[in-house]
Amino acid sequence: MKAIQEVIVVEGRHDTEKLRKYFSCDTIETGGSSLGKDVLERIRQAQASRGVIIFTDPDSAGNRIRNTINRAVPGCKNAFVDRQDAHTSKKVGVEHAEEGPLTQSLEHLVTYCEHPNKEITVEEFYELGLIGTEDSAAKREQIGRFFHVGGGSAKTVRHRLNCLQITYEQLKEAVHQ
Repeated sequence: MKAIQEVIVVEGRHDTEKLRKYFSCDTIETGGSSLGKDVLERIRQAQASRGVIIFTDPDSAGNRIRNTINRAVPGCKNAFVDRQDAHTSKKVGVEHAEEGPLTQSLEHLVTYCEHPNKEITVEEFYELGLIGTEDSAAKREQIGRFFHVGGGSAKTVRHRLNCLQITYEQLKEAVHQ
């Protein structure tokens, strides 16, 4: 069983149970999308002492929680599991992923830099077909998997790529693979 040094922030106890099935780890459960000051303070303390990995569900609530934590506690690592690897017929979440996708997610951690030097523009997203075409959403999902940042809206994916300082050239190459 692989030991995880950092404290992993998850949404609920089922996520904790799933991760502890495969990893030796400590978690902080947010209890859903209502992040209280006490939970954020525990995350700040964990970040200062051991580091934090944010591992929320691949849905809009998970993205809101992730964004709130990243803004409140800079320097956190982020793990993303693809929606296709973390769902049942009715639900989506970390708790529904199997060992392989969870391991992959924890091996490809991402830390955001909020002030990139050169941003990928909306126009460049249009140029590459990541906005404005019938298959734009599928292309963004593919790019999210390629760079291990998860999928989402054009705004979300572009923001994540810019935070990682992915260049237009790197993105263009990934789109054409």
